[in-house]
Amino acid sequence: MPTTTDPGVRSERGSRRLALRTSLLRLFVRPRSMALLVALPVLAVVAGIVGWLLDWRLGVDSAVYRAGAVTLLNGDPLYEGNTLGPEPWWALLPFTYPPTAALLFVPLAVLPVQVAWGVVAAVSFLAMALVIRVAIGALPRPSGELPRWASPARTTLIFAIVFFALEPVWRTIFLGQINLILMALVVLDVLVISARGSRWGGVLVGVAAAVKLTPLIFIPHLLFTGRKMDALRALLTFFGLQALMFALIPNDAWRFWTHTVSDQGRIGPMHWAGNQSLNGLVNRLSDLAPWSSTVALAIGAALAPAAIWLMLRFHRRGRPLEALLVTAFYALLVSPVSWSHHWVWAVPLIVLLVSRLPQTTPATAGKRWLAAGAVIVVFVSCVLLVLPNGRNLELHWAFWQYVLGSAYILMPIVLTAVLAGRWLWQRRRAAEERAPDLTAAH
Repeated sequence: MPTTTDPGVRSERGSRRLALRTSLLRLFVRPRSMALLVALPVLAVVAGIVGWLLDWRLGVDSAVYRAGAVTLLNGDPLYEGNTLGPEPWWALLPFTYPPTAALLFVPLAVLPVQVAWGVVAAVSFLAMALVIRVAIGALPRPSGELPRWASPARTTLIFAIVFFALEPVWRTIFLGQINLILMALVVLDVLVISARGSRWGGVLVGVAAAVKLTPLIFIPHLLFTGRKMDALRALLTFFGLQALMFALIPNDAWRFWTHTVSDQGRIGPMHWAGNQSLNGLVNRLSDLAPWSSTVALAIGAALAPAAIWLMLRFHRRGRPLEALLVTAFYALLVSPVSWSHHWVWAVPLIVLLVSRLPQTTPATAGKRWLAAGAVIVVFVSCVLLVLPNGRNLELHWAFWQYVLGSAYILMPIVLTAVLAGRWLWQRRRAAEERAPDLTAAH
């Protein structure tokens, strides 16, 4: 079994980094590829400008990000009310993010609301393309010559366009959310910067966690995978940014960490169908019982040993992408709120599953096609939009509606169960094959 200290694994990772760098540099000498890559981001910015001129309602969440930045610059409180003064009338929502987020959103403050959405959408498109390319670079290189259409650069462009059909992706874009950007920060840090032993390893994870707290889980990921200094840098970056905000806006920083961070009412209804976390599921099943969140937390804690075991198993086999995905999907399950647009981690997962399809044998072809097809259907189907939701309708679902309405939650659990079952079956088969040999030896 290869480990992270094996020369072969180190050599393979070195070649992946070289391939990634070469692939990115080639874009600048291929005008057609460059044009295709920037087409969607340019369209997003143009749409934002047109929306500004025609007064369209574009980017509910990016409008809140921008309002947080404007509020910070004006010296007004971020968390005292349920809305912010600079928010447009069609985006009156509370600012629920750490104060560091308002600081990092300051560049949006100089833009009109709709243009700010266009910029966030453009960066999100580029971030998704980066995630796809890094994910491809983290995969084992297939043997033999690749067909021209399957080169990493072309595959990245194809995926970047096709993946817009995924509900978490298009919802992130339309809302002006930053999920794709945060995912890119984590993927770039864990699979590229930290993997090559850079002194900057962990910094981007710390920045991502300072904007939304969920990426904090990737600090233990770095620690468990033997990158202690990267984990320490991530932690210091996170706390350093919080200390900066305590120096700049002490009242807001204090209010966030003592009150706002635990105020679930500012986030939205926990039981809404869009909350695809264990907490959301338990709240729906229990009819909003007061013990729901505690039970969800206990279930998450019970799943932790299995998640750590699976993550470390992938890591020790030299499969860092799979290890990272285990941590990411575990975070989505145990987070108090995982709106459907948070599930953009489906992007690298589908890249992984599709990459394995050409390597099938008659014995494995059906299973791999089924796995890839099922995951794609889950995230393309928009099943959460079809089911009755809102106004507490989720509390009256039939059994089959609970199953469909938990599709995102069930996906990683089913995949993990299948993997665990396969490995147990392989161990049992190997033990049975060794038994006759031991008997003959005696």
